[in-house]
Amino acid sequence: MSHHKITVTVNGAASEDEVESRLLLVHYLREVRNLTGTHVGCDTSNCGACTVMLDGQTVKSCSVLAVAADGADVLTVEGLAADGEMSPVQQGFQQCHGLQCGYCTPGMVMAATGLLLENPDPDEDEVREGIEGNLCRCTGYSMIVDSVRWAASHGGAGEVATRHAAH
Repeated sequence: MSHHKITVTVNGAASEDEVESRLLLVHYLREVRNLTGTHVGCDTSNCGACTVMLDGQTVKSCSVLAVAADGADVLTVEGLAADGEMSPVQQGFQQCHGLQCGYCTPGMVMAATGLLLENPDPDEDEVREGIEGNLCRCTGYSMIVDSVRWAASHGGAGEVATRHAAH
């Protein structure tokens, strides 16, 4: 098996690791970097539980090879909180009960963060469109939409952009 040395900055911390050519980013994050907030839901990129931000763009990390992230900046759900304070998106999911079992929540939070970086004040239809690549098997999505709208009105994702712009 072929191995490659990669340098990836995850949540502001750079690391150099040797990985197999075929290792997916989701498994790199979970198994090499020990960041288990990014979930493996389907391995087919249909559910969105593995959504992270790669160089400022939301991606499904089960569809990206770790070697493709060489030199990149990755933001996971663990990197959203600053100084023990949850991001507005995380707070919105808590305030508006945007989760039930919680399995899809990290990916949904990351998709919502990406949406709010692109559109700081989305209406309900824009939120639904922005999270359409993420599946939740427990909710009817209305509380998730409410959570994202709450976050938009309480600071959105601006602090995420500010903190990670320097990386």
